[in-house]
Amino acid sequence: MPLLPALIFTIILTQIPFLLTIWYSLRSWNLLNPASDVFVGLQNYAAIFTDRTFRQVAVNSVLYTLGCVAFAMLLGIGLALLLDRKFLGQGVVRTLLITPFLIMPVVSGVLWSISMFNPTYGLVNWFIGLFGIPAVAWTSQYPILSVLTALVWQWTPFMMLLVLAGLQSQPKDVLEAAQVDGASPLNTFFYLTLPHLRRYIELGVLLGAIYVVNTFDQIYVMTAGGPGTQSANLPYYIYQRAFLGFDVGEAAAMGVVVVVATIIIATIALRLIFKSFMSTEQ
Repeated sequence: MPLLPALIFTIILTQIPFLLTIWYSLRSWNLLNPASDVFVGLQNYAAIFTDRTFRQVAVNSVLYTLGCVAFAMLLGIGLALLLDRKFLGQGVVRTLLITPFLIMPVVSGVLWSISMFNPTYGLVNWFIGLFGIPAVAWTSQYPILSVLTALVWQWTPFMMLLVLAGLQSQPKDVLEAAQVDGASPLNTFFYLTLPHLRRYIELGVLLGAIYVVNTFDQIYVMTAGGPGTQSANLPYYIYQRAFLGFDVGEAAAMGVVVVVATIIIATIALRLIFKSFMSTEQ
C-alpha cells in the first residue's frame, strides 16, 4: 500500500503514453492531411522494416552504443587505476575528470562542434596543423566519428566512477598477499582486480548502453543527422519523421520497435548481471 501511489504515478506517466503510441502506430496519420487518419493495422511496421534508411540509422545506433560504451569503459578503467592511489592534488584531478559528465548534452555538442571540430578555428584542426596536416571539416566529413568522440568524452567519467568504486571496495589484504607471493602488478590486475571489477563493468556497460542508445542532443547540435541521414540514429530519425515529416503513424511504429528492442536487451543484460551477483555471493 505505501508503494501504491508511486506505482499509479509511474503507470500514468509511462504506460498510458506507451499504449497511445501503440494505437497511433496502427494508424496512417499525417498531420498535414487530417483525412489520412485511418486504421491500417501492421502496415506501418511492414513499411519501416522495408525502409532502407531505418536499417541504416539502426546500424548507426548500434555503432554509437557499442563504440561509446567500449571506448568509455576502457578509458574509465585506465583513469580509475590512476586515481586509485594517493598523490598531490588527487581531489582536484578527480573533480576535473568528473566534470564532462556533469555538462548538459546540448552544451557538450556545442562545445565539440564549435570549439573542437570547427574547420576554421577549432582546437583539433589547430593541433593537427602544427604537423602540416590540412584542416578537416570533421562534422561533415566524419560525422559519426565526431558524435562518437563527444559521447565518449561525456560518458568516460561515469565509467570511471563505477570502476573506481569497485577498486576501492577490493580487499587490500588480498592485494598484499599477492604482492608477498611475488605476483607482478600485471598478473595481479588480470587475475585478481579484473575479476573483482566484473560486476561493476557489467553494470556500467548496461547503464551506458541504455542511455547512449537514446542519444539525441549531440546529433541534433553537431550534425543534424547529416549529411542526409548519414549520422542519424533511431531517436533522431523518429524525430525527423514525426516533427519534420509529420508522419505520426510510422514514427510511432518506430518508437514501439525501439522500446521493445531496448526492453528485451536490457532484460537479458539484467539477468546476466543478477546471475553474476548471485554466483559471486555464493
